[in-house]
Amino acid sequence: MKRPAFEHLTVQRHDAVAELVLDRAEAHNALSTAMARELVAACSALAGDPDVRVVVLTSASATAFCVGADLKERNAYSDADLMRQRPVFRAAFGGVLAVPVPTIAAVHGFALGGGYELALSCDLVVADETAVVGLPEVSVGVLPGGGGTQLLPRRVGYAKAAELIFTARRVGAAEALALGLVDRIVPAGEDRTAALELAAQIAANSPVGVRNAKHALRRSLGTDLGVGLDVEDAAWRATAFSGDRREGVAAFNEKRRPVWPGG
Repeated sequence: MKRPAFEHLTVQRHDAVAELVLDRAEAHNALSTAMARELVAACSALAGDPDVRVVVLTSASATAFCVGADLKERNAYSDADLMRQRPVFRAAFGGVLAVPVPTIAAVHGFALGGGYELALSCDLVVADETAVVGLPEVSVGVLPGGGGTQLLPRRVGYAKAAELIFTARRVGAAEALALGLVDRIVPAGEDRTAALELAAQIAANSPVGVRNAKHALRRSLGTDLGVGLDVEDAAWRATAFSGDRREGVAAFNEKRRPVWPGG
C-alpha cells in the first residue's frame, strides 16, 4: 500500500510491524496542528493496511517521546484558533485509539501531557529508565483533553488518576511501572528495540485472533460482565470459523509453524 509522505512523521516497516516515528525532534516532538493532521492520516493509512499486524509508536528525539501540545504555537492563538484546532487534536488521539491491531508506545525521556496521552492511547507502553510521564495540564490552565481523564483511570483506577491529574506531578520510570502507568521498563536507550521485539512476538500470532481479541478487550471496557461476555462471544465466533483457526489447528497437529492466511 502506498503511504502518504509526512513532514513530522516517518513510517518504517519491519515485516508485519509498522513503526510510526514522531519526527519533530527539534521541538521534542511537541504536537503542533500540522503534526496532529499527519497523525490522523498516518493512523488511517495503517488501520486500512491488511499487511500491518502491530503498530509501534516511537520517537526520533534523543530526549523525549513527546512533550505534549506545542504551547509556543498556541501562545499566538485566539480563542477561535483554539476551537479550530480542537477537532484536529481529537481526531489525532482518536486515530491512535482506532487502529484495529495492537499498538505499542516506546517511551524514553519526557512523555508529558498530550505526549503521555498518545502513549495511553496505545495498548501497551514500553519505557526505558529515563522515562518521565505525567499529565501536567492543570498547571497551565487546561485539563487533559487527549483522552487522559478517561484512559488513565482505566489503567490505574480513579483515585490514583485523580491524584496524578490534580497535582500535575511528573512520575519517573520506576514509580510509573509500580503504578501501572507503563507496562515494562528496560535499560536506557532500549525502549525502541524492546517494543519492536514485543511487536514481532505479537505479529507471529494469528492476525484474525489478535485483532478480534483487541476488539473484545476494548469494546467491553466499562461494561458489566454479561455485556462483556457477549462481546467476547461475538469475537470468538468471528475468529473460530476463519482460515486462521483452520491453519492454526492444522499447524499444531502437523508440528509446524502456521502460515496465517489472515482471514
